[in-house]
Amino acid sequence: MTSSAIRSWVFFALSSIWYSLGGSYMHTYTYNDHIYAKVNSLTSILTLLPFSYYSLPYCKPAWGIQESAGNVGTALMVEQIVFSPYRFRGYVNESVYLCTTDPLSKHEARLLKQRIRNLYQVNMMLDDLPVVSYASYDGLNIQWTGFPIEYGVSNSYDVYISNHLKFTVLVNEHRDRSYQGYGIMDFDAPSNGPFEIVGFRVDPCSVKHDPENMRRLKMYDNIDSMEYPLDLETSQVVRENESLSFTYEVQFVKSDITWQSRWDTYSKEGGSQFHWFSVRISLITILILTGIVFVIFLKTISRELAKRRGLDKQAKAQTDEEPLGWKLLAGDAFREPNHSKLLSVMVGTGVQITLTIFVTATIAAFGLVPPSARGMILTLIIRVYTFSGTVGGYVGTRVWRTLKGSAYGWKSVSWLIALLFPGIIVTIHAVLNLVMWVNRSTAAISISMYITVLLLWFCISAPVTLLGGFLATWAEAIQYPVKTNHVPREIPARTLPSWLLVFGAGTIPFGTLFIELFCFLSSFWFGRFYSVSGTLCLCLLSLVVVCAETSLIITYRNLQAEDWKWWWKSFCASGLFSIYVFMYCINYLVTSLGGLSGTLSVIIYVGCSLIMAIAALLSTGSIGFLASFYFVKALFSSTEI
Repeated sequence: MTSSAIRSWVFFALSSIWYSLGGSYMHTYTYNDHIYAKVNSLTSILTLLPFSYYSLPYCKPAWGIQESAGNVGTALMVEQIVFSPYRFRGYVNESVYLCTTDPLSKHEARLLKQRIRNLYQVNMMLDDLPVVSYASYDGLNIQWTGFPIEYGVSNSYDVYISNHLKFTVLVNEHRDRSYQGYGIMDFDAPSNGPFEIVGFRVDPCSVKHDPENMRRLKMYDNIDSMEYPLDLETSQVVRENESLSFTYEVQFVKSDITWQSRWDTYSKEGGSQFHWFSVRISLITILILTGIVFVIFLKTISRELAKRRGLDKQAKAQTDEEPLGWKLLAGDAFREPNHSKLLSVMVGTGVQITLTIFVTATIAAFGLVPPSARGMILTLIIRVYTFSGTVGGYVGTRVWRTLKGSAYGWKSVSWLIALLFPGIIVTIHAVLNLVMWVNRSTAAISISMYITVLLLWFCISAPVTLLGGFLATWAEAIQYPVKTNHVPREIPARTLPSWLLVFGAGTIPFGTLFIELFCFLSSFWFGRFYSVSGTLCLCLLSLVVVCAETSLIITYRNLQAEDWKWWWKSFCASGLFSIYVFMYCINYLVTSLGGLSGTLSVIIYVGCSLIMAIAALLSTGSIGFLASFYFVKALFSSTEI
């Protein structure tokens, strides 16, 4: 392959990744500009089954239901983003009538009550900003994205709907007025200049309207401003043969929040102090493990170096004695492990996953992806994973060549790398999709989307991975520093099984990341936004170092016990971190998501947790294996045996 072809491929990969970031740019509006809000699927923390916004008797736009431009990630994240009839006119404060529904049928009334009892909420966006609602419980102000379908009324067995919404749109103007050399924005002066939307808030309430009077109005007719209902008689109840009238108010308020910092309001939901505490724990763990690794190198290597340089006669005399510990394994340390092809495939796949995670986290840390755009983030992950198949195929095939001593069979290794992790995801997702399809949830994706994913898989991902494997056959082979004996050495019996130490080693990397894992799970399942990507990058870097050092220490401990079967143990020493991740996810399900209703919701949660645990196994396992491999190679290269 020529250098120009490689440059063309790199340019195409970077262009594709950059294209997936489209849409996250600034929009500027002026006076009386029409801005339409969008709505996503209705979601609930009780069922985890999203449903279409228009599956309930809400007002529909006069021009019909239109979907917003989406991508593969949006479809896979079951984000059904459509335009709503809620219209905002730039700088125009008004109260607006939307529509009045026909009398609710028995089915519609029952469905609406069921969605309300399952705590479903509306997810609305304006200029890509999710709407924020506030509530106060026991003197504590709570902020969350979206707003509930139900209007909470105490001491009542009836169900009430939030049919009147009071919106507040925060805007930031371009115009600054300077006073005495200082740039000060005059918030009181009227202006119809260009502005950006920097905040979107809602205060839902329930108001009972007279259906006959409301039907005389047309959509977007102005009405009088409304106050909060003071009693149940003035709130809109949900029952059969009852008509629902929907209205809203909007107020534009000037703000000094800049467009670049408009997501700071959402980042306050998670509590950044917990993220930094996780970083501190990771750094402390790294310092301890680094000290242990330093002692190992200092104790083991220093004498050999002293002997070679003639600086320590005592060290030379000691090394001339009969070798002990790991030195006895010179003829067995690089013996081919069992299931070497599977090990090569898992290492190559793990490297590909690790690279995808770091590239995505770095892009998010620079603010190139809005936290609300989960579909865009998933699209970015898919494209990065697809093109990083070159690296995965290269590493996996090179490991295979090293273990086998030849490149024979590299095509099957590359194909397995291209199929392993995507195949696992597709299999689990197909089962979950069948469950959601049976329950008629909008989370179920269509057959055409499966075909799109398969085409992306076989037409781009697989060839790119094969390209990496082909490049690995050209690379210079890795040479072992010692020769392998024909007869394997017998491994001495140990008091405790060696795998017990390997299994326990997974707790070390888990201890550095469990706080960040809790924040991630809370953000994902409770609809919050994980916008502290800078600390996430630090935690991921710390995890890489901890996994490498943990696996290195376990490998050295096994070599000292004259156990030459270190290959799989080095992979599992850090990779079994995934077992603790999965166990923690189950614990989070029981303790924090105990209100999940139905077996189907639990199946969806467990399926998603299983995918995350498998990705953690492959990623951290490959890190530990590669660190141990180069450590063992350096260990036997630096000594004369």
